[in-house]
Amino acid sequence: MKFSNSARIQTALESMGIHTYEDILFHIPRTYEDLSLTQSVLKVDRQRIVLQGKVATQPKMFRHGRFTSTTFKFLAHDHQLYSVIAFNRPFFAKSIQLNTMYRLVANYDSNRSSVNVLNLYKDDGSLPVLKPVYRLPEEIPQYVFIRLVKKAMSLLPTLSFQRSLPESFYATHHVMPIEEALPILHYPSSLEDVEKASRLFKFEEAYAYFSYMKQRKLSQQALRKQTIDTISYGKVVEKIERLPYRLTTDQLQALDDIVNDMNDEHVMHRLLQGDVGSGKTVVAVMALYANSLRGQQGVLMAPTDTLAKQHLQTLQQLLKDDGLRIGLLVGSLSASERRFIKSQLEEGTLDLCVGTHAVFSEDVTFFDLGLVVIDEQHRFGIAQREKLRLKGPHADFLMMSATPIPRSLAMSIYANMDLSTLTQFPFEQRNVQTYVVQEDNALIDYTIQLALEQQKRIYILAPAIEQSTTGKQTVEELMDRYTKKYPHLVASLHGKLKAEDMSHILQQFASGQFPILISTTVIEVGIDVKEASVMIIHDANTFGLATLHQLRGRIGRDGSEATCLLVTQTVALLDNERLDVLVKTNDGFVIAEHDLEIRGPGELLGEKQAGVPSFNVLNLVKDRLILESVRRFIDS
Repeated sequence: MKFSNSARIQTALESMGIHTYEDILFHIPRTYEDLSLTQSVLKVDRQRIVLQGKVATQPKMFRHGRFTSTTFKFLAHDHQLYSVIAFNRPFFAKSIQLNTMYRLVANYDSNRSSVNVLNLYKDDGSLPVLKPVYRLPEEIPQYVFIRLVKKAMSLLPTLSFQRSLPESFYATHHVMPIEEALPILHYPSSLEDVEKASRLFKFEEAYAYFSYMKQRKLSQQALRKQTIDTISYGKVVEKIERLPYRLTTDQLQALDDIVNDMNDEHVMHRLLQGDVGSGKTVVAVMALYANSLRGQQGVLMAPTDTLAKQHLQTLQQLLKDDGLRIGLLVGSLSASERRFIKSQLEEGTLDLCVGTHAVFSEDVTFFDLGLVVIDEQHRFGIAQREKLRLKGPHADFLMMSATPIPRSLAMSIYANMDLSTLTQFPFEQRNVQTYVVQEDNALIDYTIQLALEQQKRIYILAPAIEQSTTGKQTVEELMDRYTKKYPHLVASLHGKLKAEDMSHILQQFASGQFPILISTTVIEVGIDVKEASVMIIHDANTFGLATLHQLRGRIGRDGSEATCLLVTQTVALLDNERLDVLVKTNDGFVIAEHDLEIRGPGELLGEKQAGVPSFNVLNLVKDRLILESVRRFIDS
């Protein structure tokens, strides 16, 4: 069905899976903007206010390097004249009309005694109190989609819908029919009505998700090992006692669960989750050692060459006295090196392999694969895991995640897996102080200078490599800026570099030849430089909380005090409140829960996988009772 004369918009709609007006109705708003007028402007910092009135002076635009600001006066409904600043909205200078009625959404700035624009709408009297905001690609403006919704809503009486939930849900869980829910969600009069109407979609998403997960779990439980060579836990304990450090109670319990699973006739599907520094890798190494005791091969998967090489070093260090043959299979190997490793895996002359996506190649076969360990499991798709399963149809699977969430919530999200959680730390927790600062804050240069004097290392993060239309800071820009300030001390790192070049740059950084490293998030995992004590993240508000916490985990690894600066260009209240979570806590469980509430489960489950029901309406934190209710129903 054709919705628009614009091929760009039509293509974008089709890419969203929207082909009919019914599809448009089912694309419900992701949130709502409250446009009810503020009756009392308290003039406290960051107060969100909504004003109705007219622009009283011609807007003036000013350039500040790569940024712009537009200023004007606004005569509001409370008869007050407000000084208004709009950052990075250069089009305001030409598009704003004097003596035209507007609705202004802004934050009050007590330092400037002005208001900072969030949104500005023409107000002809038809603006809703709650304005729906849809999740759309940049090709589709909100107003275009709202017009399509209006057309689709006029067709609602002609449409018929089938109930997708068991009949018992509608009465016992106060779920309204779809014909009643859709008009409320697109044209709400109150947030209370939205909450009541959205329950239907929340239950549907939870029901679809847990039904899918139950089928996956049943399929996994149907897998039986051809033979069971029982692992001697006594030998595992002997190896634990030979480790250079003591394991925590959590690590010992997790390892006990893993070995019991490996000794069971069913194929293991277990998730090991824990905060940065909680010791997941050591548990994985011991699991691979236990697997070697039954004479089977093991593979440890990592998402990047850098992390794979670090894991290889860890395995070689901890298993050097056990006679195990360990190899590396990554994309940066030469053709001859790859052929040699692949032949060893196929012939069974290699006991352990550390690999990246190169292991998924069809020409990689194992003599007898017994255990697959997948680090940063959300970075690997379901299809990729299935490729590994074909290489070892009876192999046990151990997934690892450094984005920990509370156990009850994890049991819902990872309903097809058993769960082990590490909450203790084998070493002293890191002493990292975190601050949210603006771009021009003097604390940035002071922190760098102090670290250089102490012969420490400094990470400086950018969200992009090269200049784009998003306006985000780039590695190129930061490299130019910091090289001028600190000549001969700065190197850069990003994903477009060859693996060997990345390794060389990291060596120069670790040695102190270049103590300042400008990078993208390629350093999020797998980088262990003990001397690194400063992390400066530009445009921090564009990253998820879980990612920021992971990045922060790269510093203070020697136990000394470290500093993380979250640098932001924005003064938006929600952005600063979100970043304040990292200022207040270093607890990965708390941070991940906040991230789930704000961003959804993408960071945990990975990119959307084909066939896996998604959560568009249901919030995993706020709607935990719905999740648990549906999970119990599916499991009963």
